[in-house]
Formats: sequence, structure tokens, C-alpha cells
Amino acid sequence: MQPTQEPRFAFGTRNYRLMFLGLAVLAAGFVTMTLDSTDYGEGFLGITLGPILLVIGFLIEFWAIMARPHGYAPVAADATTRETLAQQPAPAAPVTAPTYKRS
Repeated sequence: MQPTQEPRFAFGTRNYRLMFLGLAVLAAGFVTMTLDSTDYGEGFLGITLGPILLVIGFLIEFWAIMARPHGYAPVAADATTRETLAQQPAPAAPVTAPTYKRS
């Protein structure tokens, strides 16, 4: 007997908000590095502040992927996903390892 499965998205709204925040911080880091007016970007903006913003942005992105969503993830309501999920075969029984006689 196969349990009824509800297709759900991998991330919740909290995760997506954190991802967009991380993308905004990453974009701010790259823009900050390009705004440096010294030669070859060797000023405070290009060497210090921009890379710090990039590291913070990547940490936010990592956190957004790894954090559990609050409550339940939203249910995928489109017909294609429901049909695909219904057509999947039940998992096969595990295969036991063969036994060999020692001679």
C-alpha cells in the first residue's frame, strides 16, 4: 500500500526571502567593489568592504538553503506535478545479498 503523497516545494517562503536577501547583498558587494575610484580597485571599497559584503552574502545564501522552513512547505498545486507523482512506481523491496557456500 502506497501512502498518499502531497508534492511539496523544497523551500518555504522564509527560505526564498533569505535567498533574495543574499542575492541583494552579493550584488551590493560587487557594485561596491566596482565603485572604488583608486587605481585597480586597491582602496577601502575594493579590497575591504566589497569582499566582506560578498562573504556575508554567501553566508546568507548558505543559511537560506540549509534552514528549515517554518511550518510546512507549500504544496505544489499544478496538475503536471500531481500526475507525475501519481505515476511513479512503488519502491521495490530491498534485495538481500546472496549467500555463498564455503568449500
